[in-house]
Amino acid sequence: MKKLLFACLLSFTLFGHAATQKPAPLPTDSVMQISDTFTNQDGRDFKLSDRRGKPQLVALFYTSCKYICPLIIDSGKGIDNALTPAERKNLSILLISMDPARDTPEALMFIVNKRKLDTTRWTLSRTDEKGVRTIAALLGIRYRLLADGEFNHTSALILLDAEGRIVARTETLGSKPDPVFLATVKKTLASSAKR
Repeated sequence: MKKLLFACLLSFTLFGHAATQKPAPLPTDSVMQISDTFTNQDGRDFKLSDRRGKPQLVALFYTSCKYICPLIIDSGKGIDNALTPAERKNLSILLISMDPARDTPEALMFIVNKRKLDTTRWTLSRTDEKGVRTIAALLGIRYRLLADGEFNHTSALILLDAEGRIVARTETLGSKPDPVFLATVKKTLASSAKR
């Protein structure tokens, strides 16, 4: 009986220890290392590291943009539509506003509804100005607020692997995906699925 009790206690201890172990540290070149807080279209806060585990497309945009930012969304949708259902299920898309003063969760949700974005995989988000500067620098996005309230900015869609490392980027915008970028997305999804 003592042996059985000891075995049960040992297995409970080992299981409890395994369940409370911290995940492995992020790679040093992961953009998910930043500690800024983001807020999504539902008003929920998150850290980029919370999104670890799936490849994702990331872009900076702002909701009042009338020209380039809608094309950034079209680019994400174009990639999305070119994937198989299984591939699509394993890809997340994150759009981060460069206009935190105006892009409230309500403004983000307006775009979600207007563009019919699937919020199980698409996240529109905002952070503070410091957070925007940090993520923009990490992603190689340049932006500048103009006198009329619009932004001049780099228009790029960036592919991160499941650990938040930059794999590829494209500045080809529109609903027809850049074929080289699309092939890299598919390859990254395939290698992530094998883990």
